[in-house]
Amino acid sequence: MKLYNTLAGEAQEFVPADGKTVKMYVCGVTPYSATHVGHALSYVAFDVLRRYLEYLGYQVNHVQNFTDVDDKIIQRSHEQGISADELADRYIDDFHQTMDALNIQRAHVYPRATQEIGPIIQTISDLVEKGFAYPVAGDVYFRVTNSKGYGKLSHRTLDGMQAGARIEVDENKEHPMDFALWKGARPGEPSWESPWGPGRPGWHIECTSMAMTYLGETLDIHGGGQDLVFPHHENEIAQSEAITGAVPFSRYWVHNGLLQLGENKMSKSLGNLVSVEDALDQYSAESLRLYFLSSHYRSPLQYTGDGCAAMERSAERLRHALRPGPDTPLDEEKLDPVPFQQRFFDAMDDDLNTPRALASLFDLAREINRARDAGHGIEKAQTSLSHLGGILGLTFKDINAEGQEQLAAKPFIEMLLATRESLREAKQYAMADQIRDGLIEQGVTLEDTPQGTQWHYRAPGAHE
Repeated sequence: MKLYNTLAGEAQEFVPADGKTVKMYVCGVTPYSATHVGHALSYVAFDVLRRYLEYLGYQVNHVQNFTDVDDKIIQRSHEQGISADELADRYIDDFHQTMDALNIQRAHVYPRATQEIGPIIQTISDLVEKGFAYPVAGDVYFRVTNSKGYGKLSHRTLDGMQAGARIEVDENKEHPMDFALWKGARPGEPSWESPWGPGRPGWHIECTSMAMTYLGETLDIHGGGQDLVFPHHENEIAQSEAITGAVPFSRYWVHNGLLQLGENKMSKSLGNLVSVEDALDQYSAESLRLYFLSSHYRSPLQYTGDGCAAMERSAERLRHALRPGPDTPLDEEKLDPVPFQQRFFDAMDDDLNTPRALASLFDLAREINRARDAGHGIEKAQTSLSHLGGILGLTFKDINAEGQEQLAAKPFIEMLLATRESLREAKQYAMADQIRDGLIEQGVTLEDTPQGTQWHYRAPGAHE
């Protein structure tokens, strides 16, 4: 299998360091608003990578963080009159629910920055002691001029980076490109005690510390969107290799292309996004996954309703191919799935070329339908189609099944919501919260609005 390595600038044969265990760290979300389909594109890509590596026989240790202390989280929590922890908890729950709905396997560990402050402070202290960082006025900065290979991931020089960046003048920095490892406390912000005074960690050091805490000094795969190459991943490399002396920090750097809506990438900061929940109100999880996989993971993809609708029809073609064949076939199976399987695996071995892999599935589905219409046996080919689709995370679930479950559950959900509202009016908040938590566990997303409580249902186990 070949995998494109951003660090090398080319596709390379993938072999984990110990030949059997893949240590994979994927940068997670900053949980301050609803999970959007741009996130989904990225995590579908890494879900398929993990599934294929596991199919190849590797054991994958998958770690994905939550950046749960951040300027945007602090600002949004102030706007809503709740704590930063409450806001982060809400959107972490949203993230898990939407990823489950898309049949994205959960990481083995989800470290949260706010729960890793001790190791992060120790990491910063070690960098200061080794001369790679310096404290000043309650902050701590990384000294980029002491990092020999700085710029090797983004393939830029330090001078080139500085020329192309908009950098505010900061008299506390030794060099304009030095970046914060620790930020001194400001009024109204969460903070923790440290050797440099109260404050909170910088974004880049969080991932370095969490990756090394759970996976060790050297990773096999570090993943994320292409927008993270610089400065985030570049800074991670500098910090990690400075503190351990182990080079490379990650043997393969894998970056997915970005989802676009109109002219720009889809992002929360730009406000041009479609939430996963809204997308799933219009299209099945299967069609969204097919839409993402119809484009190579390193290519940008334009999100359009027409594209998702087309994939809804494509998903139905695959499901149709798995419907029962004749009870008494005319003869034994004449359809050999092996050539389709070979095309599938050749595509996946070629830097996860999912568009070509999907083409082999659709070709196999077409031949299955032809064989069924001719009265031939098709079970072997159907088993192959189901197996290959499973490697891509496809479930072939009937899109009508979920709607039927929601229809059946609706009166019970609304009865519980009415009870919850009565309890809240009676100030029985603990019991009201128990109902809310129970509904969430059963796949019901609640949103309290001035017009009343809105809810959205996704059946437990759906798309798994």
